[in-house]
Amino acid sequence: MSTAEQQDKQPTDFPRTGRRLLAWLGRERAPLIAVLVLVVAVSVVNSASPLLLGRATDNFIGVARGEADTLAPAWWIMGALTVMAVLAAVGQVALGRATTAVTQRVAFRLREEAEAKLARLPLAHYDSHSRGEVLSRVTNDIDNLAQTTQGILTRLLSSVLMFVGSLAMMLVISPLLTVIALVVVPVTLWAVRAVGRRAQPEFDRQWAATGRLNGHIEEAFTGHELVTAFGRHEESARDFREHNSALHASAVRAQWVSGLIAPVTTLLGNVGYVLVAVAGAFRVSSGALSIGDIQAFVQYVMQFNQPVRTLAAVAGQILSVVASAERVFELLDAPEERPAPERPARPEGDAGRVGFADVSFRYTEDEPLIEGLSLEVAPGSTVAIVGPTGAGKTTLVNLVLRFYELDSGTITVDGADTASMDRAELRGRIGMVLQDTWLFGGTIADNIAYGRPEATREEVVSAARAVHADQMIRTLPDGYDTVVDDEGDGLSAGERQLITIARAFLVAPSILILDEATSSVDTRTEMLVQQGMANLQHGRTCFVIAHRLSTIRDADQILVMERGRIVEQGSFRELRAAGGAYARLHDAQFAAAT
Repeated sequence: MSTAEQQDKQPTDFPRTGRRLLAWLGRERAPLIAVLVLVVAVSVVNSASPLLLGRATDNFIGVARGEADTLAPAWWIMGALTVMAVLAAVGQVALGRATTAVTQRVAFRLREEAEAKLARLPLAHYDSHSRGEVLSRVTNDIDNLAQTTQGILTRLLSSVLMFVGSLAMMLVISPLLTVIALVVVPVTLWAVRAVGRRAQPEFDRQWAATGRLNGHIEEAFTGHELVTAFGRHEESARDFREHNSALHASAVRAQWVSGLIAPVTTLLGNVGYVLVAVAGAFRVSSGALSIGDIQAFVQYVMQFNQPVRTLAAVAGQILSVVASAERVFELLDAPEERPAPERPARPEGDAGRVGFADVSFRYTEDEPLIEGLSLEVAPGSTVAIVGPTGAGKTTLVNLVLRFYELDSGTITVDGADTASMDRAELRGRIGMVLQDTWLFGGTIADNIAYGRPEATREEVVSAARAVHADQMIRTLPDGYDTVVDDEGDGLSAGERQLITIARAFLVAPSILILDEATSSVDTRTEMLVQQGMANLQHGRTCFVIAHRLSTIRDADQILVMERGRIVEQGSFRELRAAGGAYARLHDAQFAAAT
């Protein structure tokens, strides 16, 4: 089953998600109390109005029949109703403001929680979720939750209070007619529930399809240059149309099914209204009720049915909110990185000694990658790791950084088990330069100082000089103050790589990890970077992952990996003389070059 199908078939726990969302709303106590007070005030006004109008009607009829001497009571009632209507309008304005404060504050807190959660998630989570899908939960789903809840919160609260108030006034006027009006309520609730249960899975599919569409768009625009270079616009557009069509179909189904609630409830409400009108006519003709009473009662019946009609009108929105809330809560509930121990292990010194003892790791249970690996790396030495794609080279250094947890075995840094260390302290000892460069929007100096924001300009320039990036930076329009965006537009791949290398060197780590760090630079720049590395590697342990074997001739030790195992290790001369796996890689690479 595909990931998309798995998302579409996820079960929905409407009650649990609803209770959890209400708990989040309940955290905003002050504005929520203001909402409740205003809703009660407005509902009291609306509940009293029909009864007062009924009394005014009876007064008018009494005067017309000669049963009353004056219209004063009626005019007093009309004046009071006018004042109440004005107060109700003012209350509605204040209610809208209070509701906005509640829902937007909840959205604010959810975004904060989601942002903090993203920092605590292991890399394995991002391996199984596209960036567009994750971003859709943090942006689209939270926005939908906030905006839609803001629109329906007061309507639902007002409807509930109106239901209670109308029912109480109906019982005061005529218990018999009230029983008749209640006959259709169980049938109406059953119909709403039946349609809602069919609509909820459709909304789940709609928001899952939204996440997949966002993922495709994010990938297509991030890789726009590659799409253009390889002429894949038509294929990308076709994939977009497929995702867009899937979203369109799921949205239409969701809205169509949920839209059935309104006509069903309207029909049943009209049936109840007719029953009350017929029974009320008999009561008025028998003298049991006045015309004003039946007038007020009919208005209360309309108010009594209003909550059901409101529920029908917002049912689709409610289901949409729950679907979005489930996706957000699923992100907040995702398994996090193993928490740091209360008393984390502390390394003995800062020499950079790294040890692997019977280390085993696999990404999936049925596909072993690294098994029983043992290795000792002396402080200050340079270890090169080579091997075919998928051999486990990058995985090996990712395990040193604790991007993933081991299945078994231990990795130590200066005598401390990394699994017992604080992650921040561990990673603070390690500098890493990846093949794929990453810059953020800001100045060149800010990018170099990313790992040490407190670094002085002199330290930033010194790091740039060490990797021979200083001259290149000074040729830019504003030198170190040149502003770049997150794509590094205006800089070549090699220039971006030099900046990231300077960034790692400024941290002054005891361990350096270079994952194809010179693959994006030209031969001359590569020679300059290698010279800078030679100076900065003194006293530091360095792991170099390389496919270009010419860059690792001077490594103290070369590890040859195949299928997660070290099949050979030694110096360049030793491995060439052995005529084994490394020699075959070397000969194949240089034979291809000639």
